[in-house]
Amino acid sequence: MPTNFTVVPVKDNTRKADESNEEEDVDDNNVLKEEDEGTTGDGVPKENSPFINNTDNDKGNSYDGTNMALFEEEMDSNPMVSSLLNKLANYTNLTQGAQEHEEADDDEGGRLLSHPSPQMGTFMGVYLPCLQNILGVILFLRLTWIVGTAGILESLAIVGLCCSCTMLTAISMSAIATNGVVPAGGSYYMISRSLGPEFGGAVGLCFYLGTTFAGSMYILGTIEILLTYIVPKAAIFVAERKEDEVDALLNNMRVYGTCCLALMAVVVFVGVKYVNKLALVFLACVILSILAIYAGVIKTIFEPPDFPVCMLGNRTLQNHNFDKCLKTDIIDNLTVTTQLWKLFCDGTGLNATCNKYFDDNNVTMVQGIPGLTSGVISENMWSKYGPLGMLVENKLTSNGRHDPSQDIYLPYVVNDITTFFTLLVGIYFPSVTGIMAGSNRSGDLRDAQKSIPIGTILAIATTSFIYVTCVVLFGACIEGVLLRDKFGDSVKGNLVIGTLSWPSPWVIVIGSFFSCCGAGLQSLTGAPRLLQAIARDGIVPFLQVFGHGKANGEPTWALLLTAGICEIGILIASLDAVAPILSMSVSYVLACCLPLHRPRFKYYHWALSFLGMSLCLALMFISSWYYAIIAMAIAGCIYKYIEYRGAEKEWGDGIRGLSLNAARYALIRLEEAPPHTKNWRPQLLVLLNLDSDQGVKHPRLLSFTTQLKAGKGLTIVGNVIEGTYLTKEAEAKKAEQNIKSSMSAERTKGFCHVVVSSNLRDGFSHLIQSAGLGGMKHNSVLMAWPGTWKQSNDPQSWRNFIETIRETTAAHQALLVAKNVDSFPTNQDRLGEGTIDVWWVVHDGGMLMLLPFLLRQHKVWRKCKMRIFTVAQMDDNSIQMKKDLQMFLYHLRLDAEVEVVEMHDNDISAFTYEKTLMMEQRSQMLKQMQLSRTEREREAQLIHDRNTASHATINDKADTGPERVHMTWTKDKLFTERNRNRECNTNVAVRDLFNMKPNQSNVRRMHTAIKLNEVVVNKSQGAHLVLLNMPGPPRNRGGDENYMEFLEVLLEGLNRALLVRGGGREVITIYS
Repeated sequence: MPTNFTVVPVKDNTRKADESNEEEDVDDNNVLKEEDEGTTGDGVPKENSPFINNTDNDKGNSYDGTNMALFEEEMDSNPMVSSLLNKLANYTNLTQGAQEHEEADDDEGGRLLSHPSPQMGTFMGVYLPCLQNILGVILFLRLTWIVGTAGILESLAIVGLCCSCTMLTAISMSAIATNGVVPAGGSYYMISRSLGPEFGGAVGLCFYLGTTFAGSMYILGTIEILLTYIVPKAAIFVAERKEDEVDALLNNMRVYGTCCLALMAVVVFVGVKYVNKLALVFLACVILSILAIYAGVIKTIFEPPDFPVCMLGNRTLQNHNFDKCLKTDIIDNLTVTTQLWKLFCDGTGLNATCNKYFDDNNVTMVQGIPGLTSGVISENMWSKYGPLGMLVENKLTSNGRHDPSQDIYLPYVVNDITTFFTLLVGIYFPSVTGIMAGSNRSGDLRDAQKSIPIGTILAIATTSFIYVTCVVLFGACIEGVLLRDKFGDSVKGNLVIGTLSWPSPWVIVIGSFFSCCGAGLQSLTGAPRLLQAIARDGIVPFLQVFGHGKANGEPTWALLLTAGICEIGILIASLDAVAPILSMSVSYVLACCLPLHRPRFKYYHWALSFLGMSLCLALMFISSWYYAIIAMAIAGCIYKYIEYRGAEKEWGDGIRGLSLNAARYALIRLEEAPPHTKNWRPQLLVLLNLDSDQGVKHPRLLSFTTQLKAGKGLTIVGNVIEGTYLTKEAEAKKAEQNIKSSMSAERTKGFCHVVVSSNLRDGFSHLIQSAGLGGMKHNSVLMAWPGTWKQSNDPQSWRNFIETIRETTAAHQALLVAKNVDSFPTNQDRLGEGTIDVWWVVHDGGMLMLLPFLLRQHKVWRKCKMRIFTVAQMDDNSIQMKKDLQMFLYHLRLDAEVEVVEMHDNDISAFTYEKTLMMEQRSQMLKQMQLSRTEREREAQLIHDRNTASHATINDKADTGPERVHMTWTKDKLFTERNRNRECNTNVAVRDLFNMKPNQSNVRRMHTAIKLNEVVVNKSQGAHLVLLNMPGPPRNRGGDENYMEFLEVLLEGLNRALLVRGGGREVITIYS
């Protein structure tokens, strides 16, 4: 449904007045005053251009009117619609999302140069280039042989399979091309922006390799035409025996191919403009050749051309070294032997010894091109595959029984390679991979979004029609033995397809020669630019050198690398061996099946893309399974390299859309039911503390997280900044950046979550409650022990710690508290022989068992042994407890030493009483100090309020009547009286402290902490890590400070300790 826009002009009546005032100011001062950058004359901020290609003129176009003053404060981020529409006049100025798609390349420097607007349309810009690349070397040199070998039916299957693949790919490519503006960059641009930098770089480099080897294939085709059909005498290597002919041909291809490659590379280096000018000439040759073929087919109806094929029995003879298809000839009434006789006999006489098959069979001649109405189509309908060296035979019967393998070195036409269906698919498929030729010229198109879909699909439809009709017409016009004669040996070395053309075979020979030359030049022109585009994107660091070139931007270094890789294909020398390598280029079709945003192309559906992707992958393996595996291995290595070392790019690619869909689906599945005990793993929320500069205080906490998680599961690193988000936004972003840097340095894979809250207590509460999403939420909290809680004047620090413990318990989340976390090992450390000691006092769901096992999976703790200590009371059977624990560990598949420590109910020592009394006295003193501080603050505020009220009353009543005398307290008198009362209260409080008796409940708790600490220190002081059950905080909040003292006593003397508190559920099971 079209959208109508109405542009309403708004007059600014104040502009003229402002301009006149400015002129008066200038005249009065006789100087030109420059305004401050970023503001206009009236103090209104300028509108910063949000566009990529903004110029100095753009920066000066600021908004200084008053009609839209309501929006003036947001002009920096939301420009006027008039500015937006003005920028859209040139489609290269991407506006929405341009900053994210194409960042300015500072290394290249300078502003983008203005180029003339492109003027190429669909026909010249897309349709004809695609025709030239699709109709090329395979059509002229191999299609007749494919039809003769595979038969018409299987040849139609090959053509239909390959053309269907390219059509489905073109549909996906059309959707991508109409999914947004397509600037210069063509195929690689669309691929990389659809698949993202990792996939884009990997597929782009495979596409580059395929394009480069396509150049090798075209050059080999050029040399084959030159040496086989134009100037055969130019061969440097000449075979003296028939069995050496293949090696001689390959050597000639290598020599002449290298020279041709060097010549073409020089042409491309000197000037690409000459290549572009010759492109139309080469294209004209292709079109003339196609027309000559159809004209020749029509002519065969009335007058078939005379190209006889000499047959010996049912075997096809090479017609190079004899003129007459006769064994003997009558000259002057005398019977004489012919040149053919000399090829099969050991002498020229009639009584010479000849080959037995030659003696038993007669020589006949069949018409190579019987014509369209001859009925030969029925004979060419079925396939005739065969091994290497198989003789090319027809349906005629031969006399006698003979072994064909003994005659392959005689002048027969034989198979030069073993033929089968998949081989022919691999040879034919590269002929249809030229569909990207039009999209590669996207920078030269007037309307790329319109031209690329229409031109590409029409070109595929046209070429598909040509290939299908050629398959049928070749099978209907040409004799089967001639179709299977790959090099035209049976027709005196003529190009087989040339024998069908009209008016002369040379039309096809010359046309195919220039067609292959043009395609080779186009490949050597396009491949370096593709590599240069990849290098300039910066996604593959080691390729950046190939992004540079000559002063005019020509990719010199990329051309050298392309020529070097192309030479590898030349050295292979066989056109049939190089063609399957081009299956690598088909990997670009993985761009299909992606969630596009708003494509203008109406006929796109994900099912078509999925079908195209499946078909292309199948064709890769059908063409050449080993080349396909190599291509996928190369792509996989490049993908991992870019992921590990490449530059981070955000192009809004479809892979992120797929990841989002997959993540959403997985989150919904996770929330359907709680995880089973077998699947339970600690998903951590790490609470970090930052210093005044927003730096991480305890980076070893992140190291410990990495060692515990090993990059698996969920890790959320959280922090709370005190204040409001409006005032602390910059600090929050800085803190988040610092935390991410520390996570990267410590190799902690996870997410960062910084919360700004009015107080730390609420902030930590928000993190514990809301961190994560759906089923992907944390189930454990990791934090550092507040080591300076005793020295701190602010009790809020340890109160926040205790409240965090209470909240994790209420949320049924496990809690891990690391003491002396700065002494924990880094990721580079390797702990030697030692132990991880677990003190299992109370059952917490199995957390104490699971954590050491997970730690030992990391290389830092791998050499450590696990020891488990449990505490036995007086009534417990220690021996039986040990046996039961060993059996339990056996069922848990845990390897650990077991020891039962007996703790008897000894009398409470005087030291315990003294320790408890000192703890309670300290707590009482701190409460009094806090109360005194609060009272002083309240008194100062009260005096301030009274003085303010007194001054106000005096000012109000100064003029209303006679002065009245007020008996008031002076400030000094008030302080003196207050201090006297405070001294009395302090003396009473001090006497109460010395007369205190410890609380019996606290004494029992202190006794437990001291005795358990003695046992732990005695057994585990040398352990690398000690894990203990963490006792819960008291239900009465009045004993919170005593709780901190109990924990301090419990951990005293331990270097590395981890307090563990379970989440209220079983986390480990003995069942499978």
